Amino acid sequence: MRAALRATFAAVVVACGSSSSSPAAPVRTTSVDMPKSYRFAPADIVVDVGSTVTWTNSDNFTHSVQFKDGGLPTDPMMIEPGGAPVTFTFSQAGTFHYQCSLHPTNMQGTVTVE
Repeated sequence: MRAALRATFAAVVVACGSSSSSPAAPVRTTSVDMPKSYRFAPADIVVDVGSTVTWTNSDNFTHSVQFKDGGLPTDPMMIEPGGAPVTFTFSQAGTFHYQCSLHPTNMQGTVTVE
């Protein structure tokens, strides 16, 4: 009985762990939304050099886009709920990490510029 219980527990742990261990693949888009859930959607995007990315706040709270990598502006671009979107044009290739400066634990993303 104990062996069967251990096996069932181990299977549940493996199943739970495997679903959250693989992040979603980056999406080719120039539009990122901030829906009602403290996240960027999609969080990881791919664009071409010269593309302008637009972030829109559809949440009920103020959010921002703040780049974490050198060579890009680090001042947060604030977006009020339902306010005007913010944009940034990427002129060089690379992977650029960003966050919401108000909610950095929950809201992080990347822009990969090819």
